[in-house]
Amino acid sequence: MSYRLGVDVGGTFTDLLLINEISGETFTAKVPSTPHDSSVGVLNGIDRICEESGVDVADIARVMHGTTVATNAVLTGKGAKVALVTTQGYKQVLQVARSFCPGGLGGWVSYVKKPLLAPLELTIEASERMGADGQIVTPLDVDKLEAELYSLKEKGGFTALTISFINAYVNGENERKARELAQRIFPDMPISISSDVVPELQEYERTETTVVNSYVRPEVANYIDNLYKALTERMGEDIHLSILRSDGGLASARSATESPVNLLMSGPAGGVAGAIHFCKQGGYNNILTFDMGGTSTDVALIQNASARVRRETRVGDVTVRAPSVDVRTVGAGGGSIAFVPELTKALRVGPESAGAMPGPAAYMKGGEEPTVCDANVVLGYLPSDVQLGGKMAINKDAAISAVKKVADAMGISVEAAAEGIIKIANEAMFGALRLVSVEQGYDPRDFALVGFGGAGPLHANALGILTQAWPAIIPPGPGVLCAYGDATTQVRDEASQTLVSLVDDLTEQGFKEVLVNLAEKASSTLVADGIAIDDQVISYEADVRYTGQAFQLCVPFTQQGLDTNGLDLLKSHFDAEHTQLFTFALESGHEIVMVRAIATAKTTALPSPPPVDSRFTLEDSKLADTEIYYEGQYHKAAIYERSKLHEKLAVMGPAIIGEMDSTTVILPGYIATVDSVGNLLINPQASGK
Repeated sequence: MSYRLGVDVGGTFTDLLLINEISGETFTAKVPSTPHDSSVGVLNGIDRICEESGVDVADIARVMHGTTVATNAVLTGKGAKVALVTTQGYKQVLQVARSFCPGGLGGWVSYVKKPLLAPLELTIEASERMGADGQIVTPLDVDKLEAELYSLKEKGGFTALTISFINAYVNGENERKARELAQRIFPDMPISISSDVVPELQEYERTETTVVNSYVRPEVANYIDNLYKALTERMGEDIHLSILRSDGGLASARSATESPVNLLMSGPAGGVAGAIHFCKQGGYNNILTFDMGGTSTDVALIQNASARVRRETRVGDVTVRAPSVDVRTVGAGGGSIAFVPELTKALRVGPESAGAMPGPAAYMKGGEEPTVCDANVVLGYLPSDVQLGGKMAINKDAAISAVKKVADAMGISVEAAAEGIIKIANEAMFGALRLVSVEQGYDPRDFALVGFGGAGPLHANALGILTQAWPAIIPPGPGVLCAYGDATTQVRDEASQTLVSLVDDLTEQGFKEVLVNLAEKASSTLVADGIAIDDQVISYEADVRYTGQAFQLCVPFTQQGLDTNGLDLLKSHFDAEHTQLFTFALESGHEIVMVRAIATAKTTALPSPPPVDSRFTLEDSKLADTEIYYEGQYHKAAIYERSKLHEKLAVMGPAIIGEMDSTTVILPGYIATVDSVGNLLINPQASGK
């Protein structure tokens, strides 16, 4: 028997999903995350899920893992100390940056720039010059660079080295020569060169991205190496470990170690992949997703069953040129702390979170401050007799005591305070959903809303009311959906080349030759990981703008589309996207800035899990009677067990639907049904089935 395991590490919980590749049967588990070393939580979770499922750990053939190690290294400032080698005259490239101060017109008055990831005292200059046409203007002075590198070695104090030369994106010959020299002087040090990491124009962006790659590389490499060693000890030498990339594809452990800058948004990408997987099967190709965890909520827009991918990834104050799913994050999670400032007496929620330790008061792990989770417990949305992860009890009295702090500060009842906390958290998430829909030219009413994460189903119905995006969909295993996404996505890699040419100046044959070279380069990475060319699918993207614009839009296309419509295909697709965002398009001046090939491993579809026994009645699935507080009054409700709900049943609100990893709230006036895939569909009763 063969199994694959999806693992997602969140701020509060580590989620695991085990899939039988023959029968489609799934098993889930949640264990507390271990922020000091996330691999401990992963291994604890593997022990838990194997114990509960009865599966021998040796039967697991593949582990797909979404990780926040790279993200946390940037956010906490605990990455490597990086030395930088630049072209002579460009030593200040990171300091000058984009010559932009965040904030309003007077932002420069209070702006305090954070320390450079590659400090000036560890930056040296190489005597070399590459022309913009790729011709060597000044050959690399090897002797001078060797002396500078030895001087840098004597100074010490760094554990990673970056090489980024002017115009290396066109021709990386000088960078490669410098790397060969540096490898002799620093034989055990990770060395990143910009022409390998991100061969794209714009000197600051390319240098910053390569420096960040070096900054997180030792931390990521150490984590992956240790995890892989622990996995092989438990599962055998044949175990295959893959890491989720920011763009929603998988990278082999080897590839992830070499280019960890592509992992900065690894965690959120898994949930998006999982949502697409289930909603596409259910016939919903246009969806808005919100993944509400313990610390934050990530939202995204999916159109035609494809996630929007942006070419820049921002983590904290760091922006890198790396592809990532277009996810927006807001500091509203189940653990977000509510408080009432003494000055304004106005209720606030987040962004500070109780995290995994001490957690919400209701978890009885030392937390005392009121959180969104505690408010849900007070309102009855999260019943105290429902256990999280099958192991964690909920203490309603502790939740009431915590929320009472807010109630007393405002002079209102505990229930009113709890409802206020929930409404403020919902509005914060609604604002994030508007960022990816309304502000991008999309009407949320044209999409379905997908709620997942440990806390997402608690708020899905309420957010459906705010967005009017129906149905509100709760996929199977919503609390571990990120892990499901990790387990069902494909290995991928890409190769890019700067072009900067008007479309009208290109010949179709010359453009196709560029695509062939890029496809070979992208494909070679997968071949190195044992994936044959015949088992790969190649797709393409071009970054297009109108001449004179300072930004470009990403236009996906296929070889077949190019063969049929020629280069006019790029113009028409770009014009449609530009009109969607800015309401107009121009007739001429289309310029291609960048083109890339994306190689993706083919995969066989997993079998569907066994269907729920249709003989179960609604009474069979009822666990208990309860009551919830909504819009200023209590309502009688029932608690149902999701594992017994099927297509022939409908749950009328108010109701609570419980499962191992999450709890769904159906508000008064709404109805929940189940589709053939197992998705819960929440609709207003008038439009329900």
